[in-house]
Amino acid sequence: MRTSSNPAFRALSGKGQGGYAGFGYQGQAQQTGYGYPAAPPTAADRPMTIDDVVTKTAAALGTTVVVGGLTAYVGLAPGFALLAAIVGFALAMVITFKQSTNPALVLAYAAAEGVFLGTITRLIDFLVPGVAVQAVVGTVVVFATMLVLYRTGAVKVTPRLTKWIIGATMGAAALLVLNLLLSFFHLDLGVRGNTPLAIVVSLLFIGIAAFNLLLDFDQADRAIRAGAPARFAWYIAFGLMVTLVWLYIEILNLLAQLQRN
Repeated sequence: MRTSSNPAFRALSGKGQGGYAGFGYQGQAQQTGYGYPAAPPTAADRPMTIDDVVTKTAAALGTTVVVGGLTAYVGLAPGFALLAAIVGFALAMVITFKQSTNPALVLAYAAAEGVFLGTITRLIDFLVPGVAVQAVVGTVVVFATMLVLYRTGAVKVTPRLTKWIIGATMGAAALLVLNLLLSFFHLDLGVRGNTPLAIVVSLLFIGIAAFNLLLDFDQADRAIRAGAPARFAWYIAFGLMVTLVWLYIEILNLLAQLQRN
């Protein structure tokens, strides 16, 4: 199985014993020595369907949108954005490394991202009125476009494409970390801000995030075909949220730069 550049999906190799990604689903009940099932499967252990992925992703995304909208309406101080970012990052690490399918953790992550996005969106929209709505529309358009490209087979998720996207994502992450570290020494690579280079970098990052959606769709599709348990849809929803949050931030940043020039 191909590995996604999204850290939430890197464990989805389907290797090892006991079913998909180590979650223990075999696609049928284990039998006792008397020929009867050892225990009836629960609703969460049935095979995952596309409806499971859609509903769980909608729940997570809806939480982010509602919390973000309320946060923007109330107008929290910018410091809350940093606090929410830290909480969201911590939750993301727990969910990723534990491969957690706990809906409470996923929804808590979505809520933290809602506070973060709502706070920075209100601030940027105050500086550049109208940019928030444009960023939301842009994110929806990119998501829908990539979904159509994937479902129609216009773009095939091949091993070569996967490696390219993973490498590009790692490069983007390294560039952002380097720029952050240099900022502590009052140095700037020019990849953020209101410069031509920053605009080019934002366009590049939007492209990388968009292609990450293809990998996310492919991983969800493969998990369904592999017979992953229904509860695993929460983990896939989390992975999609990680990509969508990054995509929205990059689109918001680009539109703000363009309109301030």
